[in-house]
Amino acid sequence: MNWVERAAQLRQWTRNGTRAPHKPLLFLYALSRFQQNADDELRYSAVEEDLRGLLAEYGPGTRTTPAYPFHHLVSDGVWEVRTERGPGSPGTGVRELRATGAAGRLAPELRAALRREPSLGRRMARVLLDLNFPPSLHGELCEAVGLELEEAEAGQLSAARRQRDRRMREMVLTAYEYQCAFCGYDGRIGAVPVGLEAAHVRWWAFGGPDDVENGLCLCSLHHKLFDKGVLGLGEGHRILVSRSFVGHSTAAREHVTTLAGRPLIGPRPGVRPIAAAHRSWHTSQVFHGSPRPATTV
Repeated sequence: MNWVERAAQLRQWTRNGTRAPHKPLLFLYALSRFQQNADDELRYSAVEEDLRGLLAEYGPGTRTTPAYPFHHLVSDGVWEVRTERGPGSPGTGVRELRATGAAGRLAPELRAALRREPSLGRRMARVLLDLNFPPSLHGELCEAVGLELEEAEAGQLSAARRQRDRRMREMVLTAYEYQCAFCGYDGRIGAVPVGLEAAHVRWWAFGGPDDVENGLCLCSLHHKLFDKGVLGLGEGHRILVSRSFVGHSTAAREHVTTLAGRPLIGPRPGVRPIAAAHRSWHTSQVFHGSPRPATTV
């Protein structure tokens, strides 16, 4: 059985690019716990808050519950649940999961495979990260679940996997004349730009193409905040800032809250702006909460 491919093919809710990272987040959390203690069971009542926090931070803005993946991941053959009554999940009801002492862990065959080949868990984790989250979030997400990865052991996916276009970064940075579309930052060392990145508006993992109509040149800070849903794009290509964001320092106001309502900087004349479909996807699937009113100067 190819466990890496199994990780790549988790059955998830998919309609019109809707994000449903519930199962990947639970799977990453379970792989981390196995890495720490191979014999550990995850009692739902004990891990519920951890999972709820991961969904709130790395899931879409819509309200959700960790009970859903805890029950449904069983159907993918990588997870098992038992209660005080015996094997089998009692369903997706939070009260029932708590009351029956429901506990989950990786499926027996997968646990055996992970014991035989310790690098397998890291390869599976890389697949889950790559297919469900943008690269800007991989490091902090691993840190959030307590998962250790080793770069040298990155595995290979199936030949059917889409390959990224390595020209994307240069195309996007050129289109925006090597300055952050949100704040105008344009730092260089000699002729080499530093701290500037090409951000996908619609994430590559969710069908976002590697082209300028789906790309923004952003500084490292604003790229991270864009991928975390603090910042977004509204009508007229104006910057959205989430009401959920809290920052009292001068730096937070200058670099984040005062961006609300500002027009994007770029792209240069003759370059097509961000496509409406990609902008709408980011607003519905990544941006958190409602936008702040435009800042008045």
